[in-house]
Formats: sequence, structure tokens, C-alpha cells
Amino acid sequence: MTTGSSFVDRLEENLISILLGLMTLITFANVVARYGFNSNILWALELTVFMFGWLVLLGASYAVKKSAHLGVDAIVNMLDAPARRVLALISVACCIIFSLLLLKGSWDYWANFANLPQTEGRWFPTGFQESFRGKGWYEVNDIPVPGVLRWMEDVFNDGDAYEKIPRLLPYMVMPISMALLLFRFCQAALAIWQGKVDRLVASHEVEDEIDEAAARVKEAE
Repeated sequence: MTTGSSFVDRLEENLISILLGLMTLITFANVVARYGFNSNILWALELTVFMFGWLVLLGASYAVKKSAHLGVDAIVNMLDAPARRVLALISVACCIIFSLLLLKGSWDYWANFANLPQTEGRWFPTGFQESFRGKGWYEVNDIPVPGVLRWMEDVFNDGDAYEKIPRLLPYMVMPISMALLLFRFCQAALAIWQGKVDRLVASHEVEDEIDEAAARVKEAE
């Protein structure tokens, strides 16, 4: 595994772990505030919703890496190795095209919130907008701006103060996660081309993990 791939692996795993931990802490704190002190953390719900969105989108590429997406391989198992490889290459090619479409759509949705141009072209990018209206001043509903992010006012809001965090922050996960998804599908395509695997997902991955665990126990004995 290359250094770049290892870095992406650690990035995904650490972000997912941090998001799960923060969601748990914030939700617990809000429950304690509500039932223990008859109060409420106003921004807690919105923040946990955004975190859950991040968790789902980042988890999509992580699931490709772990072959954890749902799959039915009853027909694939009936074919010989060359036919399985051909079907796997066709499948991963479709997934790469789909992830490219998702990457374009997610960039186009997020870009103007960061005062960046959307792409031209209906399906695949043919260039960038020459003129557009920046939306860096758009804010979320409840999450206040921490002092450490005040520099964003000069960069994205013409120096005007933000009352809430700008929408570009929670929405930036969209192009990032779709780029990671594309990266994972490209990795899977390379593995299939090199003959390391013969499918994208398998319905019997749990059985394989049990067999591997049993083999490790025997080795330890």
C-alpha cells in the first residue's frame, strides 16, 4: 500500500471516529441540559445533523474500501474466473462514471457557497463559469461562529461579520466525500485489473472474516 493511500485510510478512519465521538458527546450533553437543567443547547441538533451527513457521505467511500456495501453474488459465483473478471470490470466502470457524476454535482452545489465557480456542462465538466454570484455570506441556522473561524469573514464575506458559521463549511463534505468515493472505486478497478479480486462486493464477507479469525486462533494455539 502506498503512502498516499495509507494517509487517506487514516484520514477516513480518524474522521469517522471523531464524528461518532462528537455526536455522542453533544447529544448526551443536550439530554443532560434538557432533563437535568430544563435548558437546551440550541445548536446541538443542527450540528449533529450535519455530523451525521458527514458520517454517511464519508462512510460511503470507507465501505467501498472495506467491501462492506451490500451485494448479491449468486450469479457471479456461477461463472468462471474470466467471466467474473469481465463483469467486475464492467461494474466498477459504471461505479466510476457514477461517482464522477456525483463529484460534478456536489462541486456545483457547494462551489458558489465558497465563492467559487460551478462547472459548465450538463453531465461532465467542460469548463468553469465565467460569471457567477458568490454565496459565501450564506449562514446556517443555529451554529455560532467560534473565534478561530473569524478569518473567514475577510475571505468569504467581504469583511462582514458572521453570526452563524457559513454554509460552505458543512457542505464542503460533499465534494470531498465524492472525490474519496471516486478514489476508492479507482483503487478497486486497479485491484480487479491486476487479478487481486474478482468482484466489488461479496455477500459472504462475514463468513470470510469468521474463517480468518478461526485461522488466527489456531495459529495462536
